[in-house]
Amino acid sequence: MNNNINGEYHRPGRIEVVCGSMFSGKTEELIRRLRRAQFARQKVEIFKPAIDVRYSEEDVVSHDKNHIPSTPIDSSASILLLSSDIDVVGIDEAQFLDMGLPDVCNELANRGIRVIIAGLDMDFRGIPFGPMPALCAIADDVTKVHAICVKCGSLAYVSHRTIADDRRVLLGETQEYEPLCRDCYMKAVAEEKERKNA
Repeated sequence: MNNNINGEYHRPGRIEVVCGSMFSGKTEELIRRLRRAQFARQKVEIFKPAIDVRYSEEDVVSHDKNHIPSTPIDSSASILLLSSDIDVVGIDEAQFLDMGLPDVCNELANRGIRVIIAGLDMDFRGIPFGPMPALCAIADDVTKVHAICVKCGSLAYVSHRTIADDRRVLLGETQEYEPLCRDCYMKAVAEEKERKNA
């Protein structure tokens, strides 16, 4: 909170988005920002989609196994119900939440709450994912983080799915996904088409 010239408190609401491919450190950055807020004695509430149970049913957990307690939710509307008297709201894996999330985040920010969101900006086909494009559009700050392409070492562009499954939502790790740069991704897609047509 900032103390203005009249001695009144003003809570500066804002939306921060951390986006990128899998294995780029999105959740790690989300946890870092939330821990700093907790250290500053701010009231923090953290949410994640209930479907994400890869490492924990309740905690937000990074690939490096750093974790922070969270509340699993099925709908973005739940965030409004559970965020009274809070200074900072964190949301992980936002791409899995519904399209009402941008409105929820705007409402929170307009109330003076700092909202920090982490999520995949694109799915395994390189298509913008869920509410993430709209969240990036309304954000006060967008941080794009990058994994390293496992084929050539360049900055990764997309999370390439390594198994045959066309479902858009498929929770997975290094067995199912690999970060690839744009060039290596295009080569991988071409090779997959050749195998299917052979």
